[in-house]
Amino acid sequence: MRPTDTLLLQAISAVGQPLLMAAWREAFAPYNLPVAQVLLAPVDFRTRGLYLQARTTLRSLDKLGAITIINENDAVVDEEIRYGDNDRLAALVATMVGASHLVLLTDTAGLLTADPRLDPTATLIEEVHAMEEVEALGGKSSSGVGSGGMASKLAAMRMATWSGIAAVIAPAHADFPVTHALRSESGHGTTFVAREERLPARKSWIAFAVSSQGQVFVNQGALQALENHGRSLLRVGTTSFTGSFAEGDAVEILGPEGQLIAKGLTRVSSEHFADSDDVVVHRDDLVLLRKA
Repeated sequence: MRPTDTLLLQAISAVGQPLLMAAWREAFAPYNLPVAQVLLAPVDFRTRGLYLQARTTLRSLDKLGAITIINENDAVVDEEIRYGDNDRLAALVATMVGASHLVLLTDTAGLLTADPRLDPTATLIEEVHAMEEVEALGGKSSSGVGSGGMASKLAAMRMATWSGIAAVIAPAHADFPVTHALRSESGHGTTFVAREERLPARKSWIAFAVSSQGQVFVNQGALQALENHGRSLLRVGTTSFTGSFAEGDAVEILGPEGQLIAKGLTRVSSEHFADSDDVVVHRDDLVLLRKA
């Protein structure tokens, strides 16, 4: 496996970045590897043009053999439009560049069967094939070092595996944790098995990078048409909607019982939704998420 086939994001604070970047350069200097820093903001993922530009930049740095350290651009974001945690940012970037692996480091041995602070008999889960089986195990970091807890890591694992990326939650304090993770060695963290059929790049962008601006509720007939027949969502199949969205915005599509079934780019605005009698979300702009 070539080093450039993998993506490793180490979460670092925006405070004191020049000093930390100097540390990265010093660490890779013995291997004659250049180090680059890229700062990303939510708009770089939300806007398709900026997303493609960011992807091109990261791939170009990879071709140059650079080790790229990626941070959130705190200078241009506020609490309402930030990523929220480095785990999500890591998964978004891994999906953006089409990485083969995503490795997230944590303060535990990996994903455990229970919170070890409350249950001393908790054991390591070495491999996960279905996210539904482990989502209830998310919790908060006990170290206070990371900005996201186990719940955010599980959300990142879902995003990565659905995009066809092998993902691992590995112990940060172990010897050579990334090496063990990339080799899928038993007893070294938790491996999340990637989905066999990788989500196309554009649909991955729709599913995970673009923020939803509203929700559209559909009836049973529309649900069946979407899930079983690969149809577009028509106005006749909708029952109601929430939020304020413009044409081209992303919306979540919910079933009769409020269950999330898909996400897509709407072809109508919320202002003219009631007047629409045609396609609300075309199938080319729609991603099924029921089993994501």
